[in-house]
Amino acid sequence: MKKKEIVYAFIDSQNLNLGLGNDVFKNGKLKYKGWKLDFRRLRVYLKEKYKVEKCFLFIGNIPGNRHLYKYLKDSGYILIFKPTLRIGKEKIKGNVDAELVLHTMIEIKNFQKAIIISGDGDFYCLVKYLKEKGKLGYLLIPNNFAYSSLYSVFKEDIRFLNDLNNKLGRK
Repeated sequence: MKKKEIVYAFIDSQNLNLGLGNDVFKNGKLKYKGWKLDFRRLRVYLKEKYKVEKCFLFIGNIPGNRHLYKYLKDSGYILIFKPTLRIGKEKIKGNVDAELVLHTMIEIKNFQKAIIISGDGDFYCLVKYLKEKGKLGYLLIPNNFAYSSLYSVFKEDIRFLNDLNNKLGRK
């Protein structure tokens, strides 16, 4: 009997939210209409479609978002927080890239396959390393209209999420 493969997902929440939520224009024409993700439905989808056992969600820590964090935990995510900085009056910055790479490497002995959810080219070296070690499950890119061209070498490993509004969008 074949042993069950352990799959973990590592999610750049900001890239996921912006990738799905922002409209994309090319030459002044709307190419993609953004939509709001239902994180609970995403967690179920990842479990059913990709057999994801643990789902790490990397997110900026904003004190006013306690209800959101509780909802995400209750939905089955392990939250990894990044302290945030306020830039000006309205912009809040909490880049999670280093945390996502570090936690993937901390967990690498605990999974057979990793699913990376981001279109940010900053994760190229991580995706390349996982692929070389036979540990890359898939690279799930939020939007096929807006992602790093660095990932073109991983075409067979890429899946896109932006056409899954009916499955993953908020009702």
